[in-house]
Amino acid sequence: MPRTPAGEHAGGDNRRVHPINADLHSHSNVSDGTLAPAEVAARAAARGVGLWALTDHDELGGLDEARETALALGMGWLAGVEVSVSYADESVHIVGLGVDPADTALRSGLAATRAGRRERALAMAASLARAGIVGAFEGALAYAGNPDLVSRTHFGRFLVERGICADTAAVFRRYLTPGKPGYVEHRWARLRDAVRWITGAGGVAVIAHPARYARLTPAAEHALITEFVAHGGRGIEVVTSAHGAAERARYADKAREFGLLASRGSDFHSPGESRVDLGALPALPTDLTPVWQALAQRIVWPDAPVPATRRPVHPAHPAHPAHPAHPAARSASPAALT
Repeated sequence: MPRTPAGEHAGGDNRRVHPINADLHSHSNVSDGTLAPAEVAARAAARGVGLWALTDHDELGGLDEARETALALGMGWLAGVEVSVSYADESVHIVGLGVDPADTALRSGLAATRAGRRERALAMAASLARAGIVGAFEGALAYAGNPDLVSRTHFGRFLVERGICADTAAVFRRYLTPGKPGYVEHRWARLRDAVRWITGAGGVAVIAHPARYARLTPAAEHALITEFVAHGGRGIEVVTSAHGAAERARYADKAREFGLLASRGSDFHSPGESRVDLGALPALPTDLTPVWQALAQRIVWPDAPVPATRRPVHPAHPAHPAHPAHPAARSASPAALT
């Protein structure tokens, strides 16, 4: 477990891991978000988040800045990451919560996962050029805070800027998906490796936004969760921006069936793109075990008491219930760095 600096303390404060406005899935411009890590932290705190994790795609570079700001603003903190995985012809994301960012195997595994992104981005740009859209690589690069992580999301923002598409939802209907211009297949990490990197770094592995994996049949989804558990995975996102009421009920049932911890995270990327803002999610079902209860010894809390607006709340009455997104955000596709 990483050393806790003076003026902070980790774990042991069970009063603070009861139901709380936890948001354990978000992104900064270190991967495919649009805000700096400190800005994401400030937005989370302003919206009443009491326990927060930054989970950039395949990258740990924003964690120090995010942690410092989160603790200064009175939030509990979990170090996180979202690992890109290839499974049954689908790109699946595994969130790691409570990881040690200094863990050598985790860092090496993420570096290997990032490798080849530049070559893939150049191939995507070449495909778009054949469709009459030139300058796409340079355009996408301008949106990437991290040049090693140029993704479909960055290409999508470029296509919106150029007026080729009205929003990112339109981008992914016309481009960058299988069979459409700009799509280039890539092999990410193996499921086994991603889970082991996370658990080896002291964290809990969580299947992110499971309803989004449209290419997985029900049988393949069952196989995914079975294999995930066999490798040591322990959690599943039940409440997230990609899940409506039906999906929340479905994956609550999956958590019960497989004995999984339940996670809650907005998958926030940008004020103008994300379906749901930080901290604005429904509560978890009361009979499920929140993932943060299993991470009590990994949570870092500031010395100051948790502000009243972010204290534990009854799970049936979250501090910030879901609300209709801005019209532009409602039409946007959930951003994903793949």
